[in-house]
Amino acid sequence: MSEGTPTRAQRFRDLVVPAAERAGYKGHGAKARFARDTGMPEASVTRLWQGSAVPDGRFYDALSEVTGIDLGTLLVEGGVLSPETLQSLSETDRTRVRSALTPEEAADRLGINDDVDREYFYATIEHLKRREPDAPDDRTDRGGTAAQM
Repeated sequence: MSEGTPTRAQRFRDLVVPAAERAGYKGHGAKARFARDTGMPEASVTRLWQGSAVPDGRFYDALSEVTGIDLGTLLVEGGVLSPETLQSLSETDRTRVRSALTPEEAADRLGINDDVDREYFYATIEHLKRREPDAPDDRTDRGGTAAQM
């Protein structure tokens, strides 16, 4: 890979870190607050900030909440889902959304075999099912306002 081509970890950092900073995670203690608010180990946050590693998928929901980045975008940029898979999961055709396909069958068809990845996939489906279309963003402040003081 040439020096000019960013790695997936660098692209993920370039997406998440500026959003985290806009949410107030900057200055002294920012990484520790970010770790606390996302549940990530501080070492993982440091690697994220450095662009040397992509976080484990189980943290993506919390990352979405604290940064305001769409969960689907994080899943694609983190390499958990392909853009095509995300598109097929986001179909607005109600007949497809309400199909008899179970989350387990969907995971099988998508080739998600790892137990942890499957659990994350199921949790993501449950999270998306609970969201109301066009609902106002009700994410709670995760230290961003306090961090700006």
